[in-house]
Amino acid sequence: MLSKKKTVEAIDLMKEYYPNAEGELNHGSDFQYLIAVMLSAQATDVSVNKATPFLFEAYPTVEKMAKAPIEDVMSRIKTIGLYKVKAKNIINTSNILIEKFNGEVPRTKKELVSLPGVGQKTANVVAGDLFNVPSIAVDTHVERVSKRLRICKQSATVDEVEEALMKKIPADRWIDTHHTMILFGRYHCTARKPKCEDCLLLELCAGGQKILRDKEKLKAKK
Repeated sequence: MLSKKKTVEAIDLMKEYYPNAEGELNHGSDFQYLIAVMLSAQATDVSVNKATPFLFEAYPTVEKMAKAPIEDVMSRIKTIGLYKVKAKNIINTSNILIEKFNGEVPRTKKELVSLPGVGQKTANVVAGDLFNVPSIAVDTHVERVSKRLRICKQSATVDEVEEALMKKIPADRWIDTHHTMILFGRYHCTARKPKCEDCLLLELCAGGQKILRDKEKLKAKK
């Protein structure tokens, strides 16, 4: 298992690839960012960014989204996975924002997770990016990188991955670490063809070394 010191060292090396890591979801307001993050659950940022201009063109504010016909919202986000459920959630969330939060995005994770369609990961992303609340959101990329580096156990749940990262990384680096790990996992330490051969983290990465050994075994058999 990677130590605290080695975990921070690994993050520093990732930052050499992505020194200015930040979220890739397009938005024009706090409200739009909340909606974009909600839509990104089990969907790619690319697919969300393709759909949200069409959505926000018609319903750019919380007031307009709250009154939006669900059929029209669905038609505007139908290229995104689970679009029917998400359409219902973003309309219901918009109404709750008006009724309980004066039309503003709440600043605490506890309040955020009370909204329909907002889970822990979404709350962490929104609270961290909009309000600088120390947070690490664990998506598929963060989980994959954490397990390949042995920052956590291979059997760790999403909550356990988050807990391991929070224990090993200083709180003032959580938000930046989240974005750095996402980009590193999305573009470098990919699921199918990770760039292990020339990776700066290879000496720290048990998973990467195993991938290379497996490749060598396959070559030897041929």
